[in-house]
Amino acid sequence: MPACMASIQHNEGMTEKSKALSTTAFATLLLIAFMMGANHVSARFAFNNGVDVMTAVSFRSVVTALVVGLILWQQKVQLQISAQHKKFLPIIGVLIAVQSFCLYSSVARLPVALALLGFNTYPLSTAFWARVLYKHQPEKAVIWSMPILLVGLALALDVMGAASGVGASAHWAEIGSGVAFALAASATFGLALVYTQHETADLDGRLRTFSTMSLVGVLAVAVAMSQGGFQLPQAPAGWWGLGMLTFLYGTAFTIMFTVLPKLGVVGNTAIMNVEPVFALTLAWALLDQTIAPIQLVGAFLVVGTVMWLGLRKR
Repeated sequence: MPACMASIQHNEGMTEKSKALSTTAFATLLLIAFMMGANHVSARFAFNNGVDVMTAVSFRSVVTALVVGLILWQQKVQLQISAQHKKFLPIIGVLIAVQSFCLYSSVARLPVALALLGFNTYPLSTAFWARVLYKHQPEKAVIWSMPILLVGLALALDVMGAASGVGASAHWAEIGSGVAFALAASATFGLALVYTQHETADLDGRLRTFSTMSLVGVLAVAVAMSQGGFQLPQAPAGWWGLGMLTFLYGTAFTIMFTVLPKLGVVGNTAIMNVEPVFALTLAWALLDQTIAPIQLVGAFLVVGTVMWLGLRKR
């Protein structure tokens, strides 16, 4: 789930009951999920051909910030930012920068779908941070979903190494760092969501996203420059990967801010959490990445649980 989706949900009211979706709205949500899944598959092509994580984050974030900035200018959005916004927007921006780095780092190390599944535990992270920082008692639905999510993730990651056939120790030596990055992305994204909801919910989602993506872009470019500059692709496939991840991410953002608000999808954006399924299919077709049947069961447990949490009536 991208940061901009959170902006739309929190900005337009997450407490509303889900409304019936039109065919166009449903298809648009699936299209966005497809583009987000394809974005991560494209990133893997870039990483496999010489691009490093900071280069990918830099290109994606800067271009997306420009796109959202153009939307703000075209729609003549008023810049109304309070002192509280000024305090927390930089914090949220840094958190999303860390999340972006961690998630792409996970994609570079794990099968794309598994990286996204690890990240999709963010509802648990969100509930944890809301409890720690704002003393919010988790909803019963979230509590009941926790063991299901964890079991699904355990199956998907093949925690005992049974599906891989190499044993737990060797398996974790191979996937451990990728899983750690995915869970770190989940934790930082959950914290960003909590701050978004409690500290900047009254700010226009387009402004919040422009601020976030601009800061992520600046930080990513600064880090890339400090490490010797951008690491550009060394083969045509890498250029295609870098170009497509930038195009897909920016296009998905544009659709979110120009189309979704007109379609009345508030309360239904959780459908976009089918993204790992699209990523799994694309990675199998384009990257020859496969996972065992039992891992597929775990994947659908995670995706189904997250979608249920997002689509349930409140």
